[in-house]
Amino acid sequence: MTNRLVMDKTYTTRRFIAEWEPVEAVLIALPFEATDWNYILSEAILQYKKLIEALLSTGIYVVVLCRDRDEARLALGRQIADNERICLSEIDFNDTWIRDYGPIHIENHGELRCLDFGFNAWGLKFPADKDNLVNLGLSERNVLIRSAYRNHRDFVLEGGSIESDGTGTVMTTSRCLLSPNRNGGKTKHEINEILYEKLGATHVLWLDYGALEGDDTDSHIDTLARLAPDDTIIFTGCRDIDDPQFESLLKMRAQLELFRTAEGKPFNLVELPLPSPVFDPVDGSRLPATYANYLIVNEHILMPTYGDPLNDRLAVNTMRIAFPEHRVIEVDCRTLLRQHGSLHCATMQLPVGALNQNIFEL
Repeated sequence: MTNRLVMDKTYTTRRFIAEWEPVEAVLIALPFEATDWNYILSEAILQYKKLIEALLSTGIYVVVLCRDRDEARLALGRQIADNERICLSEIDFNDTWIRDYGPIHIENHGELRCLDFGFNAWGLKFPADKDNLVNLGLSERNVLIRSAYRNHRDFVLEGGSIESDGTGTVMTTSRCLLSPNRNGGKTKHEINEILYEKLGATHVLWLDYGALEGDDTDSHIDTLARLAPDDTIIFTGCRDIDDPQFESLLKMRAQLELFRTAEGKPFNLVELPLPSPVFDPVDGSRLPATYANYLIVNEHILMPTYGDPLNDRLAVNTMRIAFPEHRVIEVDCRTLLRQHGSLHCATMQLPVGALNQNIFEL
């Protein structure tokens, strides 16, 4: 049993865009006093400045969501805030993990669509009333192309919970999408139907194993395994038999070996190392460090690192093998980890055509 569900319907006008397709901009949400970053706000701002600088080095636009534009300009400094490829967009939000409430883009009959799914803070764990209105706000403010916006907030779907290959295959985890606190405990078949209807998913891969200590997301796929070009899956491995995560990640690997493409072929599996344990300096709990939380931006890979020289280097070299035509940009994400997320969680890419270029003329 490979635990993959193939839809009887094989034709759809919709196509969930893969992350490695052309990207025009990236969204981030800047921490401020009212967020959970308050206790280490200056450190968090420095972390986000480094992330923005890394994004700008790829040549794309960066849209920075902020509560107050003047405060954001002061926090980021003129060198970043006045960059011609930076847009500071005032909008209120609860949390900075925009991957999970930001817009998800598809093509429908070849036209770009910006889908706004429901967000309830990873199964009602935290407040999310403002996060849940961000995409609508960005559309109404003409930051995103208004005509592309579609309201799908009747279904809870977080960006970090799904992976696409751009041709109908979607990979997710049963622990997350089958959570009763998200969509009332729908079955895999019911969710497959929804993923087909909304994203054009015709081949759904369900991971039943894999969990990281300290993860609030109920095993988001972008912490564990990622789809890549040429029928490849890049996944988090664990070689330390004494690590509490060893058994779960070993079972995950075994299941990945059983997965098949839509054509019935096995995937090429590329293993990333598990970072050495990182612990919260306040309460001593283990944090969910993972190299799988990278971001693909055109010919670049933004790679999270954790001050772990041996494993950081192994992870970077692995990505260079998996993406030989891409430049790997390392970003130290130890501060992001303090709030139980990493680089991919803090960003949401916008495909070409999603961004209203006029905002940079204001």
